Amino acid sequence: MAEHADGPGHADGPEQTDGPHPGRGEGQGGDGTAPARRASDRGRYGRLSRERVLASALGLVDREGLSALSMRRLGAELGVEAMALYRYAEGKDALLDGLVEALHLELEERLAAGQPRTGRAELHRIAGTFHDVCLAHPHAVPLLATRMLAVPLARRPLAVLRLHERVLALLTAAGLDEERTVAVFEAYTAWLLGYVLVELGAMVDNPEETDPALRLGLHRMPPRELPLLRSAAAALADPAGREGLAAGLDALLDRFARQGPRL
Repeated sequence: MAEHADGPGHADGPEQTDGPHPGRGEGQGGDGTAPARRASDRGRYGRLSRERVLASALGLVDREGLSALSMRRLGAELGVEAMALYRYAEGKDALLDGLVEALHLELEERLAAGQPRTGRAELHRIAGTFHDVCLAHPHAVPLLATRMLAVPLARRPLAVLRLHERVLALLTAAGLDEERTVAVFEAYTAWLLGYVLVELGAMVDNPEETDPALRLGLHRMPPRELPLLRSAAAALADPAGREGLAAGLDALLDRFARQGPRL
C-alpha cells in the first residue's frame, strides 16, 4: 500500500498556519507549544482522546480496509473536522503508526488478562496471543511489516518496544548470552510476523465458486510450469492456525537450544 502523509497541503490536512502543527500530546505542538489554531475536538461521542481516535481508526480499517482510512474520513466517523485530529496524530503516517500501537496495546491487554509463565511457555503464550490479535484485525496486519520498514527502532511506538523488551528479557533469563539472545530474538520475531502474513495471505480467487479448483483459480496457473504449487494450493489455503505456529516455534527454539542453555 502506498503510504503518504495527509499533512498540510493535502485534501485531508489543516490549513496552513504560521505556528507549529499539533503533535501527539494533548493540545501541544511537536516543540511543546500550543498550536496556532485548533478545531473543536468535541465529536458526536464527546471529547476526543488519542485512545478514542486510534480505536475509531482501527474500527474503520477492520470494516473497510486500509484504503478507506484518511484524516477526513476518520473525522467524519468521529463527528469532527479532520483538522481536530492533528492534535492526536500529525498526519497519515502518524495515524498508521498509531494503528500499530493500538494492535500492540491490545496484545498487552490480552497478555495481562492471562497467567504469566516463564521461558518457552511464555514465548508460546506471547506468540499465540499475537496470532489472535492479528486474526482479529487482519486488514491492519500489513502495517506491522510496512511501518517497521519505514520507522527507525527508536521512533516506534512504546508498546512495540515493550514487546521487544519483554521477549529479550525472557531470553536473557533463560541464560543465553547476548549474541544468542539477539539471534533468537530476530528468528522469533521473523517467525511470528512471517507466519501471520502467510496465513492471512489472499488465496481464494472466486469466493462464489463451490468447486475447489475454480475457487482457488488453479486454471490460471500453468500446469507444466507450476505442478507442485497447484498440488499444494488447497493445503496452503487451509491454514494450520495456532497449532502450526506452535510447531514451527518449537522447531526454531529447539535448534538454538542445542547450542547452549535450553529454552
